[in-house]
Amino acid sequence: MERHVAGRSQGETRAQDSKRYFKIGEVAKITSIKPHVLRYWESEFRWMAPQKSRSKQRMYRQRDIDVILLLKRLLHEERFTIAGARRKLKELGIARALEAPQLDLGLDIDHLSRYRRIRDELRSIRGMMG
Repeated sequence: MERHVAGRSQGETRAQDSKRYFKIGEVAKITSIKPHVLRYWESEFRWMAPQKSRSKQRMYRQRDIDVILLLKRLLHEERFTIAGARRKLKELGIARALEAPQLDLGLDIDHLSRYRRIRDELRSIRGMMG
């Protein structure tokens, strides 16, 4: 059984712990978020901007990666809009949201499971049609 820490498997944690900065391509592989999406998120979440090297390459720290994984959870799993995620993170504060990855983000669990069931049914119907 693989143990996950902040969206990473135990093996990924060990490999990354020795590294201080990551380039955008490395972050894209770690988070499964494409570089153009990362750049877009930077424009939408101003506080997410990573440091840049002398050659203007983005240099992400581990905390930046943790924030990206939190955003990924909010946007992809919890189905927040960008504006909704921005509001929620402003309300909670980044540090608090990162400290408690299983923090209740204000979603009604019954609503979420109902949404997923309906989505799965629609996918099934689409599969039968085409």
